[in-house]
Amino acid sequence: MRPVLIFRHDACEGPGYLGDFLDANQIPYTIIRIDAGMPVPSSADGAAGFVFMGGPMSVNDDLPWIQEELALIRSAHYKGLPVLGHCLGGQLISKALGGVVTRNPVKVIGWFPLECAGTTPKTAWLRNLAFATECFHWHGETFSLPAGAQPLFQSRFCRNQGFVIGHSLALQFHVEMQAHMVREWLDYYRDELLASSQSVQSPEAMLDDIDQRITALHGFADIVYSEWVKGLDRTH
Repeated sequence: MRPVLIFRHDACEGPGYLGDFLDANQIPYTIIRIDAGMPVPSSADGAAGFVFMGGPMSVNDDLPWIQEELALIRSAHYKGLPVLGHCLGGQLISKALGGVVTRNPVKVIGWFPLECAGTTPKTAWLRNLAFATECFHWHGETFSLPAGAQPLFQSRFCRNQGFVIGHSLALQFHVEMQAHMVREWLDYYRDELLASSQSVQSPEAMLDDIDQRITALHGFADIVYSEWVKGLDRTH
């Protein structure tokens, strides 16, 4: 089958557990390393789907590749190709499809549970999820819902945590995390952790029970990713 293209915007924010999931399901993928200067494809042709990872930049920054990715997301979405975004990637999907990205009332960093956002638990994206699961968050901005989008997730500190529109799934949180990634981010982004608060956990709190939290997060990710890959065309 054609590969899924995964866009990496920072060296420490790669596909993580998503790569393991795709490998386990024999779904080929190619990483487009934007942080290393790789170009954004000019066309959505030749890919089974598109995944956009996180990064420390804002979708509102004046970076040429942001406009190119927004155009690619629109093209893929209107062709019915599956698109998936994590954090910055979810914000890119929102902006590409008519939403806006603004500063969240508070910065959200650490392990916090999600809630179902006004949709019936029978919805395919939600029915098997355990909402007691703590998911990992690291963001200071938030997206609005594009017209026609179905909200999926919300949380105490951020109203919009995820939506689906067609085959495009936007997540504000990080379901792709692995234990070594959490430790790496705590060092790489340590300047953002100068003061803890209700919505910003200390490094010690984020590392508490890390293995159990990651195991639960991967169970959550398996359900979300399994639903998303149903939209992939595996015949080509």
